[in-house]
Amino acid sequence: MFNDKQNQVLAYELDSSRIKSRSKGNINLSYLEAFDVIETANRIFGYGNWSYSITSLVEVSQETNSNQNIIIAYRAVVNVTVNDLSHNKHISREDVGFGTGIAKTLADAHEGAAKEAVTDSIKRSFRSFGNQFGNSLYNKSRNNQPQQIQQQQPSRHYAQVNQQQIQQPTTQQQSYNPQDYASLYNLGLTIMEQGQNLIVTGDDLYNKRDSLKACGFRFNAPSKMWWKPIEQQSA
Repeated sequence: MFNDKQNQVLAYELDSSRIKSRSKGNINLSYLEAFDVIETANRIFGYGNWSYSITSLVEVSQETNSNQNIIIAYRAVVNVTVNDLSHNKHISREDVGFGTGIAKTLADAHEGAAKEAVTDSIKRSFRSFGNQFGNSLYNKSRNNQPQQIQQQQPSRHYAQVNQQQIQQPTTQQQSYNPQDYASLYNLGLTIMEQGQNLIVTGDDLYNKRDSLKACGFRFNAPSKMWWKPIEQQSA
């Protein structure tokens, strides 16, 4: 089905620099970002040599959180098809994915949940092709989390911004409910306490701004940071 070079690349160990990490409750989860999986598929299989179709996409729950945001969850089943270079043969893989959308409006919550569920299903379908698509991350007996992520500290620029724009930490006790920000954790973002504020860190924050706004975070232009006062948690 695949040529020797493709089989060789598929068998390579996963580059730890591609692995991202996020916390869910008291558990640290390792994962690959969606754009990384798609770029890897294009690189190994070739543009136009793979495709996906949505087998099913259904809403599984709907509720409202303490901030009066609508929370919607979706389940998606996606079928991924990979062709050989001659398009004479193909392999199909199918898996289930879940997504959560949190927003002030039903439309935005539905959109976020549906997109996230489909993306998650694509990633899970691709994992059956091996290490390059994160299959090893599902091995619970291995520590796949890269050392630089485990020991990650805020950058000097980040610390300087906090000194200028945000009050310094006064307590180490967690003053918010992480479950209120499940949608942000699912996007690979991190919530941090800085003084009387919550700060969001992570990649590609601009494209995730709708989810951030839905959770009550505001953008501070001078510091280029998303933040909100902790006292809003009791509202």
